[in-house]
Amino acid sequence: MEEDKVFTFRDVKPTPDTYHTYDSSLKGNNAPPIVLDHGSYQCRVGWAVDPNPRLTFRNLMAKLRKEKGKSDVEILVGNDIANFEAVRFQLKSPFDRDVITQIDTVETVFDYAFSHLGIDTEGSINHPVVLTEAVCNPSPARQFMNELLFECYQVPAVSVGIDALFSLQHNFSKPCVELPTSLVVRLGYQTTHILPVIGGKCDPQGIRRINLGGLQMISYLHRLLQLKYPSHLSSATFSRAEELIHDYGYIAEDYLKELSKWADGDFYEENVRKIQLPFTPAPTAAETSLNLEQQQQRRKENVKRLVEINAKKREERLASDEERLETLQIIQHQLAEVDDGLAVKLLRQAEITDEHHLEQEIQNIQDRVSRTRQKMAAAAVNPNEEGEPKKPTETAEFQEWLEGIRKQRTEILSRRRERQQRRQELTKRKSAAAQERMRILSMLAKSGSSGPGKKKEDTFGMKDEDWDIYKAVSKDGGGSDSEAEQEKLNDLESALKRYDPNFKNYSGASSSTGEGSSGGFVPTAEYYQLHIGTERIRAPELFFQPSFIGSHQAGISETIDYVVKLYDPATQLQLVSNVFVTGGCANIPGLVPRLQKDLLSMRPFESPFNVNIAADPAGDSWKGAREFGKVAPPSAYLSRSEYQECGPYYFTEHHASNKRFALMKHISTESIPRGNHCLRSNHRNY
Repeated sequence: MEEDKVFTFRDVKPTPDTYHTYDSSLKGNNAPPIVLDHGSYQCRVGWAVDPNPRLTFRNLMAKLRKEKGKSDVEILVGNDIANFEAVRFQLKSPFDRDVITQIDTVETVFDYAFSHLGIDTEGSINHPVVLTEAVCNPSPARQFMNELLFECYQVPAVSVGIDALFSLQHNFSKPCVELPTSLVVRLGYQTTHILPVIGGKCDPQGIRRINLGGLQMISYLHRLLQLKYPSHLSSATFSRAEELIHDYGYIAEDYLKELSKWADGDFYEENVRKIQLPFTPAPTAAETSLNLEQQQQRRKENVKRLVEINAKKREERLASDEERLETLQIIQHQLAEVDDGLAVKLLRQAEITDEHHLEQEIQNIQDRVSRTRQKMAAAAVNPNEEGEPKKPTETAEFQEWLEGIRKQRTEILSRRRERQQRRQELTKRKSAAAQERMRILSMLAKSGSSGPGKKKEDTFGMKDEDWDIYKAVSKDGGGSDSEAEQEKLNDLESALKRYDPNFKNYSGASSSTGEGSSGGFVPTAEYYQLHIGTERIRAPELFFQPSFIGSHQAGISETIDYVVKLYDPATQLQLVSNVFVTGGCANIPGLVPRLQKDLLSMRPFESPFNVNIAADPAGDSWKGAREFGKVAPPSAYLSRSEYQECGPYYFTEHHASNKRFALMKHISTESIPRGNHCLRSNHRNY
């Protein structure tokens, strides 16, 4: 058998988007529409005259504080987020199950998109907007979007449509022409939809949603990896689980049959994917001796870097203190010229209680600034032989810190040696420790009996003096090294290894004495590998068996069967003649054969059906919206005047849009019978 191939994570970092030029051809009365595919995973933005979107980025936002304790906030959107794992808990999506719930996040994303398109008009976006939205989008979500586009960006017109129908149009129809009768399967990032298209439009009565998408699939694989490799929790990240799905996941045509194949050893070895995690092998004795000078030089560089970091922080603190001092001195000067009300307001803005507190704060800052300047002046001395200035004060501080680290390590090793020596003495019968222990035990045995054959009641432990006897007997007899002590020792030795040029014994006496080590185990590269076997099919199988994560909903195949059976036999034949699959998750290999197998078992004997997949499942929705935006008449858009007349809930209906239902008139609760409690609740318009 050939040598096993080991793969590595690509850990691809997003490339920041460039700011495009706002050409004169894009301006004027015939300005082209902006096409915005606002998906829950990615956002694609471009002009209707472009063949491809100019911007494609993750539809996420992160707010980061520049410095701890300060109010300055840095907002990152999409490809500006270099490392998603570093800000995982600060990420914010506009969507919840494909429905927009965070309108402030949407505004930030739109600002990012319009600015990177190069639009520089003041106060308005003078272009119509073609926007994708969720299937059966609730009226409050549509109200948010209409108000944002018309009130905030002052766009002239808006047209909204379903992304899956735009994708169907791009693959099987022409813009603004009736869509072919089809059964559209939309595999999204947060939800999955089954949409029957009959008579050129989507039938809202037959639409079904499964609350499961790519997000749940990735989360499921992430949990599987955490359970399988508990020692690599920090390495098996959510982003890497997503990469494993994209690169190695596939859908089994027959799940149980495929699982039985994985039980075979030869099949497993041929199909398992071994992923190497980052690993630095321990240096050998020869390499250590050969590279000793290089290691010492590296430690000196680390020391120098640490000193430079401290100097930079000192300068930043000095600048902050001087700015604060100047502000407080200005306030102190103005207090004598203003009335009491304004004086209280000035003090409150500076977070000062009264004038005494102000004087005390000024004095403290002046002392702190003076000490910092003295330290910086002491560091500016004559340069050394290498032409670099010496820093005696900083070196003394560093040496004092380093000496404290050495002292703590020495104390831990001394305690370990004492415990080990005590244990060794107790194993020797004639040692003083063993004899003292036996003497106390024999004394306790004699005191426990008052005569031959008679035994007193055991009351040892009822008196406070008994605790002293117990400590004397068990003192260091069974003592062992704690995990916390070992962790602290590892941290201390790691600091010494990095900053102490004279620290040569990396594992130290702690390992030479046989204490606290892992029994001689030296991790190898194989120990830092992830073996992805059945996980390749278990995570994608979630689309067909949601019960894997405890969901009570049906899978894709069962839902397709349910939707098809809602119609008469003639319509059923038309629907299954074009089962169209679109959405980003449709890129997973094996999806079409699985659907074909399931449809074969569900449909009548020799009943024809056809399963098609979009040419570009993730990008065809934008391309379909672009084609629509190029030829759509003004009647396909909601104009500003119509928005002002009909309200923010209104939208213009067309072949690729949701169906518009009339808003329910307000019903007085006084006229509702007592039994109809459901009518008293708020009505949702779809």
